Amino acid sequence: MGRVRGSTTALLLLLVSANARAQAPAGPIAPKPGDAVELPSKDAPPRVKVEVALVNTPVTVRHANGEMIHNLEARDFQVTDNGVAQTIAHFDLGGDPLSLVILIESSSRIAPLLPEIRKTGILFTEAVMGPNGEAAVVGFNDAVDKLQDFTTNGDLIENTIAHLGQGTWGSKLYDAMAVGVEMLSGRPQATADKPGRRRVLMILSEAIDDGSSSKLGQVLRQAQLANVTIYSVGLSTTSAQLRAKPKDTRPEITPPGTFPLPPQPGVPQSPTSEENRYGNIDIMAAAVWAVQHIHDQVKDHALEVAATATGGAHLSTFRDRSIEKAIDEIGGELHSQYTLSYTPTNSDATGYHEIKVAVIRNDAKNLKVRARPGYYLAPPET
Repeated sequence: MGRVRGSTTALLLLLVSANARAQAPAGPIAPKPGDAVELPSKDAPPRVKVEVALVNTPVTVRHANGEMIHNLEARDFQVTDNGVAQTIAHFDLGGDPLSLVILIESSSRIAPLLPEIRKTGILFTEAVMGPNGEAAVVGFNDAVDKLQDFTTNGDLIENTIAHLGQGTWGSKLYDAMAVGVEMLSGRPQATADKPGRRRVLMILSEAIDDGSSSKLGQVLRQAQLANVTIYSVGLSTTSAQLRAKPKDTRPEITPPGTFPLPPQPGVPQSPTSEENRYGNIDIMAAAVWAVQHIHDQVKDHALEVAATATGGAHLSTFRDRSIEKAIDEIGGELHSQYTLSYTPTNSDATGYHEIKVAVIRNDAKNLKVRARPGYYLAPPET
């Protein structure tokens, strides 16, 4: 079992011109179990000028009634990058095999949920990985632990998750995400004339980061440039508290004339407050803002922001959706979504590149399309 602590080296994407692509490495080499990975410094985020050779975007298309649409072809889609129409170089419907990194929170705060989490291995291998997929497992609390490197052996994945140990109270979520993105960056991608793998980061965690040196916006920039799609299953501390054995069942008496105090930091929210905590926040706008302003912290909705920024989805488990059901839903989507790839025109333009994907069939008004919103190219270092 490898242990990853400290701060991580920035992901350097070596993206070169078409003439040199054959000699270029596919990406950073994923660390082996036991190897330490430096995490990016929060005070000095990287500024690397890159030219994007390939943009890969997963596209989920549903009918207005929620049903997945499976009968579209490449000619039915229109893709623009900063308003410029792009030529689709690679098109696939659920067929490209997955490279999956599973990030699982193992902090003591979600300890009552660990028995349920330890049973999910078979869902990851059968519903998510599929017959041709590969996966790795990373656990995190106060430290980031690489528990299992990439393997196509489902038994190894299931056994690793079944023996997930309980850690400390902390939750270095962003550092774990940075490690996962770096691991995925070395997996082969599809091109116009060669099959590859879809890079997917799947997170089982609370939306809480405690102690990371990485920042969410920085990690999401790297994920976008590395064509990593993030899915998340939101664990509920409220559910964990409800499943824990009560320490004191005696009723709490409030003296006349006084009012209950608001919950203290770290205390799980009540069902009512958790249900209403999102309000009318524009998650898409928050995702774009996070990528553009990596010096600033995103304090709330981190898992939703990460999924939205990369074209994935976030499923909460607080209400009637169990952890198992959420994983199964994500697996169903991954194997029923389209993958579109293109080499962008004017790919060296710095700043935020907005991606728009539209269906151009006659019945398009009845369809809902979800894709990644874009990616960010940093200006050259000065």
